[in-house]
Amino acid sequence: MSISRREFVKLMGLASAAGLIPGCTLATRKMPSDLYELPKYGNVTILHMTDCHAQLNPIYFREPNVNLGVHGMKGKPPHLVGHKLLEYFNIKPGTPEAHAFTFLNFEEDARRYGKVGGFAHLKTLLNKIRAERGDGNTLLLDGGDTWQGSATAYYTRGKDMVGACNMLGVDVMTGHWEFTYLEKEIIENIKQFQGEFIAQNVSVRDESLFDYQFADFAGFDEDSGHAFKPYTMKNVGGARVAVIGQAFPYTPIANPQRFIPDWTFGIRDEDMQAIVDEVRENEKPDVVIVLSHNGMDVDLKMASRVTGIDAIFGGHTHDGVPKPTIVDNAGGKTLVTNAGSNGKFLGVMDFDVKGGKVRGFRYRLLPVFSNMLDPDPEMAAYIAEVRKPYEDILNEELSVSDDLLYRRGNFNGTFDQIICNALNEGQDSQISLSPGFRWGTTVLPGQPITMDHVMDQCGMTYPETYRREMTGADIKNILEDVCDNLFNPDPYYQQGGDMVRVGGMDYVCDPTQSIGKRISNMQLDNGEPIEANKKYVVSGWATVGSQSPGRPVWDLVADYLRARPTVKIGKVNTPKLVGVDGNPGIEDYLKG
Repeated sequence: MSISRREFVKLMGLASAAGLIPGCTLATRKMPSDLYELPKYGNVTILHMTDCHAQLNPIYFREPNVNLGVHGMKGKPPHLVGHKLLEYFNIKPGTPEAHAFTFLNFEEDARRYGKVGGFAHLKTLLNKIRAERGDGNTLLLDGGDTWQGSATAYYTRGKDMVGACNMLGVDVMTGHWEFTYLEKEIIENIKQFQGEFIAQNVSVRDESLFDYQFADFAGFDEDSGHAFKPYTMKNVGGARVAVIGQAFPYTPIANPQRFIPDWTFGIRDEDMQAIVDEVRENEKPDVVIVLSHNGMDVDLKMASRVTGIDAIFGGHTHDGVPKPTIVDNAGGKTLVTNAGSNGKFLGVMDFDVKGGKVRGFRYRLLPVFSNMLDPDPEMAAYIAEVRKPYEDILNEELSVSDDLLYRRGNFNGTFDQIICNALNEGQDSQISLSPGFRWGTTVLPGQPITMDHVMDQCGMTYPETYRREMTGADIKNILEDVCDNLFNPDPYYQQGGDMVRVGGMDYVCDPTQSIGKRISNMQLDNGEPIEANKKYVVSGWATVGSQSPGRPVWDLVADYLRARPTVKIGKVNTPKLVGVDGNPGIEDYLKG
C-alpha cells in the first residue's frame, strides 16, 4: 500500500509528537502538508522564476529588514518589511510563509524549516505543477540574472546554468547579469539554450550595424536593429500568449560596457507601447505579458504608462511579493509581480482566458523549501557533475562565523562588512567601498564559511580590487550618487541596487532629501570628521569603467577569513538614518 506525500508528512508529524523520531523537532509537524496544493483554475498557467544568481543547490537567504520606499512609494509593495509586510498581505506570523517572506526570527526559523531553493527541488515542484495542469497548459519564464552568482557559473562562463535551465524546461528568458560575460560568450550560451531569449530594449549600435559580428545570429533583426527577438508567441492551454522581453535597461551603466560594446539598452517604454500595439494588431493574442528585468518600481511606472499588457512578470530588485499589484492605466489594468531571488520562489499565475481575453486570475508565490520537496534525481546528478571539478576549492572551510552573515538590505549587511574589513586589511586602506549587490547567500552562526560562500558574494567577471587616494568630497559624491540611484523619486532614475557598503567610516543619511543633500556627518571609525579637501586611502572592487589592477576580491576575503579561525563581526558601518521614522520599509534597524 502506498501513501501520498501529504499523508506521509501528517504521519511524520504524529510520530514526532509521540517522540518516535530521534532528534526530530516540533518544526517537522508544523510544516503545512498542503503548501504545494494548487487547485486548478482557468486554462493558462504561467510559471515564473527570476534572479536565481546561479544557485544550483539549496541555500539560506535572509530577506531585508530595510527596503525603504520614499515619496510616492512609501508604504507600498515592494517597500514593506517584517510585521508590516505580514499585515499587508495577511500572512500569519510564525508560519513557513512568514519565514520565507520576511527576516523575522530568521536564525531560529532557518534551522527549523531548512534551506530554500535548489534546482533539483525546483524541478520536482515544476514537474508536479506541470503534471497537474496537463501537457501544453504551462509556460516557464526566467526573468534573468541566472548565469551569474556562483563559483561554477564564473568558472564555466554561465554554461552550467544554461544546461540546468534546459533540464528545468525554461521556455523563455531575458537578461541582465548575463551581459557581464563577453558578447561572443553570451551568443554562444543563447545558442545552447533550448528556450528563447527575448529583449525588445536591446539594440545594435548604429556604428556596429554595417559589420556586425553576429549578423548570422537568429535573434538579430537588421531592419529594426534588435539584437535579440523582441517577443515570442506561445500556444498555452488553447490560448495565444505573447511574451515581450524587457532586459535590464541600465546594463552599460551598472555593469562594464567594455564587455558588450556593440549593444545599447534603455527603458524605452515608447518602443514597448509600439511592440504591444504591433503584437495586438498582427498576432491577435489572447494574453499579452512582459517578462521584465526592470525592477518592480520601474515595472509599476511602466504599467501605468503602457497600455495593452495583461501582466508584467518582473525581476531585478529581488522582491518576494506574495500578491500582484493591480495598476490602472488608460487602456485598463495590468498585473505587476516580482518573484524574489536565489531560486527561493516560484511564481504561479493561473489565467482564465475566454473569448480572446483574460477573464480572471489566481496567483501564488510559492517558497521552495528543500525539506518539503524531494530532489529530482536527474537534476541532482547534473549538479554534482557540474561541481565535481571544483569541489576541493569550493569545500575549503576558511573560518567559522560567530554571527549571522547576510547581504540583502538597503544598507550594510554583515557579510558585506567582512568584505569591507578584508579590503581595508588587505589593501592597507582607511576606507573601503563595496558595491550594494542584492545577490549573495546567508551563513548561519556556527556554520563554516567556505570558499563556496565567498564566491556566492563575489563571483563575477570584474572582481579586481583597487587602492587609491580620494578626497572627502570625492567620497561624498560617490555616496550621494549611489543613494540617488536608490531613492530618486522617479523610478526611471533608479537602477535597483542597494547602497554602496562602507568600511572604516560612518555617515548620516536622509533618504527623503534630494541629491547632494542626503549624506552628511561623515567620519572615520576613530571619530575623526572626514574633510572635503583632505585625501584618504580608499580601497574597493568591481569598477565599471577600466579594469582595476588589484587581485580578485575573493582572494583578499579568503585570506582575511583564513587568518581567523572564528569570525565575529563587531562593528558594522551602517549609517544613521533620519527622515524615515514610521516608514514601513524599515524594522529592527540598528546603527553600528
